Amino acid sequence: MKKIVVAIGILACQQLVAQLPEDALRASWTVPSGTARQQAIGGAMGSLGGEISSNFVNPAGLGFYKTREIVISPGFRLLQDKASYLNTANGGQTASNFNLGTSGLVTSHTTYNGNNSVFSIAVNRTANFNNHVYYKGRNNYSSQSEQYAEEFSRSGYTIDSAIANPNGDVSYGTRSALYTYLVDTTTVNGQQQVISRAQNAGLLDQVNDVRTSGGITEIALNLATSLHDKWYIGGGIGIPIISYTREQHYQESDATGNAHNDFANYTYTEKYTSKGFGLNAKLGLIFRPSNAWRVGLAVHTPSLLGVTDKIHTFMTSDLEDFSKPQQVSSGDLDAAYGPVNSVNYNIYTPWRFIASGSYVFGGGESNVKAQKGFVTADVEYVTTRTAHFKPENTGDGSAPDNYYDAVNAAIKDIYKNYLSLRMGGELKFNTIFARAGAAYYTNPYQDSKELKADKLFLTAGTGYRNAGMFFDLAFVMQFSRDVNFPYLLSDKNNLVSALKETGGTVVLTVGFKF
Repeated sequence: MKKIVVAIGILACQQLVAQLPEDALRASWTVPSGTARQQAIGGAMGSLGGEISSNFVNPAGLGFYKTREIVISPGFRLLQDKASYLNTANGGQTASNFNLGTSGLVTSHTTYNGNNSVFSIAVNRTANFNNHVYYKGRNNYSSQSEQYAEEFSRSGYTIDSAIANPNGDVSYGTRSALYTYLVDTTTVNGQQQVISRAQNAGLLDQVNDVRTSGGITEIALNLATSLHDKWYIGGGIGIPIISYTREQHYQESDATGNAHNDFANYTYTEKYTSKGFGLNAKLGLIFRPSNAWRVGLAVHTPSLLGVTDKIHTFMTSDLEDFSKPQQVSSGDLDAAYGPVNSVNYNIYTPWRFIASGSYVFGGGESNVKAQKGFVTADVEYVTTRTAHFKPENTGDGSAPDNYYDAVNAAIKDIYKNYLSLRMGGELKFNTIFARAGAAYYTNPYQDSKELKADKLFLTAGTGYRNAGMFFDLAFVMQFSRDVNFPYLLSDKNNLVSALKETGGTVVLTVGFKF
């Protein structure tokens, strides 16, 4: 598996703004948010119905509505990330942000034959990218600068022509490394070789500090209907809007104490932004064989996202006796040789299939006042390996088809389809409700022994409903594991940082029926 990741690393370096397999995972290994009620029961909303969150899980659940409703769900999320790298434990970094759970409008109309016809428009933050990853360690094995040396060696360019290359087939990182003499050429036994001066040290202190922000916000428009209060059918379209920013500060410094080996340190900073929007569809069915039992099925088509990436970089290097300190930015390179700092492409996210069941205590839908609570569970299957990229042939420096073919092949080799399991319940005490739940998202990596990754959520909440108003409050505790590669090389096993994240989300939902 590591060698597959490496192959993509080489190709990725050769693009101005590189699409990597992890970009596909970022858009697919997502945790649906929702109203406070939905989040308090572990996110399980595939068969329950009568909730505006059904827009983003199973739109057939909207068919249970018999009134109109307006809802808003503000929330706050706090996440702490701890990383282990090269046997060095790194303290937790925190990231926090305000979030918007499912909010919107539901309208219901009873047709002449007694069935319901329902329309809903809602908005939800379906993915949250806010995070802060920090780790450091002492490395006598490899350097990130070797990645730049590999790209230059394979480019076929001279140093001057690679630095001056405005076509997007040599990355800003490599051009900057050449400009600041971090990567250079030398003659050994009559043969020219590409070298990285950071390798002169042999022992490096490495620091990687990455902050990410943004998310995917989706607008949903759905129609649903009920047939004799037995069958509920719904469907509609979603308009996902993606906004992602990654700010990276990476540094390597000589840990030997030798002040005359032509390397003291270098620093590389990068701001990468990805923005776009797209379209998807959701279809759902719920069957209620009795007042107590409900079963549901839902299908989410892939989202087709049109995305534009931009990148801005800055590099400094101190090479001791070899040269005075050097620095260069992507803006400097653009000003001197021409700007090509954006690329357009399409992302196709995975299919999602959801099966669900619910049991309602006391009365069922025919007697709402007699209901005492429910238990519910969802199983979701996500086809991560079907996610893929396609170029947008606009003549603006977009990567060629063979590059995307290689990335897509790596997605199939690196990732596997995964399951998420969600369950929860509610108890009703007249106008007061108590809720609890849990959710577990399995490992999306093929090499699950080497790459430990999963997500666990424990949830709880309460609610109040009376006289056409309702207030719900939820708390979600998150425990998750993932991995981060600081850089990718072709001739060595790649080092990985193991991440452990803990966090909490508080969500308040306020709604009015009219």
